[in-house]
Amino acid sequence: MSGRVVYASFATQRLSGGVEVHLRHIELLRAAGVEASLWLPAEEVPGWMGDVPVVSGATLEIGSSDVVVYPEAPVVPGVDPAPGARTVVFNQNHFYTYATWDAPASTYPGWDPAPSVWTVSRESVAVLGALHPDLVVHRVPPPVDPALFTPSATKAGLALLPKKRPHEGRLLERLLEVDPRTAGQPVRVIADLPRAEVVRTLAEARVFVALSHTDSFGLPVVEAMLSGCLVVGYDGGGGAELFDAPGAWRVPEQRPLLVVDRVAAVLADTARHDELAAANRAWALERYSPAAVAPALLAALEAVRRTPGSAATAVHPSRWLDKMPPAFTKTG
Repeated sequence: MSGRVVYASFATQRLSGGVEVHLRHIELLRAAGVEASLWLPAEEVPGWMGDVPVVSGATLEIGSSDVVVYPEAPVVPGVDPAPGARTVVFNQNHFYTYATWDAPASTYPGWDPAPSVWTVSRESVAVLGALHPDLVVHRVPPPVDPALFTPSATKAGLALLPKKRPHEGRLLERLLEVDPRTAGQPVRVIADLPRAEVVRTLAEARVFVALSHTDSFGLPVVEAMLSGCLVVGYDGGGGAELFDAPGAWRVPEQRPLLVVDRVAAVLADTARHDELAAANRAWALERYSPAAVAPALLAALEAVRRTPGSAATAVHPSRWLDKMPPAFTKTG
């Protein structure tokens, strides 16, 4: 069966990890010969999104062979956004599954036909499967570009991304500054940086301090591994699988002194730095490169295409922006 795949998404003015995953999916699908595009409510396309094919409008006519991929955040009780159509709920964060849902879990999502669910980690599959055993859940990890994230010839110091834990991030900066074991190490804080600067910072850092929080996956951790970083920190919940990597050390939640202890121990083990950094990159390539993710994405799509579907008028999720958490309504 052939047909379009359209990702209902948002035109954030700055790079958004969730939207970027939509873009990478579209690239993989088009490379496989699938007509895939981004669906935005208006025609404006921010420059950071590149040349992605776009359809626009508050509504979209969907053919009987088409698939519409909706994000998890705007699933609203009593609303089927594309009645009769073949749909997917792409859940990139299981913690937000009920962000706009104030009805019993047993009634979720109430669409006809029932959607498939795509998600990004083993933990998310387990959580969503427990919540909704009647829905089919597929794991499709986010693809990360190994040509963009690559190690520098020389590496030193630490990189820290405090976005999800700003107060603890500031505290950790100071602890690393005053601890005699780490005081000589530069700490590069990744905050409000252009993408090119983020890439350079990870490429040059020896250790990435992971401050994930209520995440379904942890894209920055994979980006750091591909950049040849060793990783120390928190898994955020959904990122537990990432700490199976040979050069990654998980620390119990909200234990900044333990983070510093582990960072100091990793930095002191200089003989293994290069070996573990190379092993981290190889481990991430095997699991999260576009080549590794494409088969899972195509298999999930083929499973969706085997489900019932008919022509429909689909409504863009921007219709329910007022019901979404603030993080989903930001355009800056």
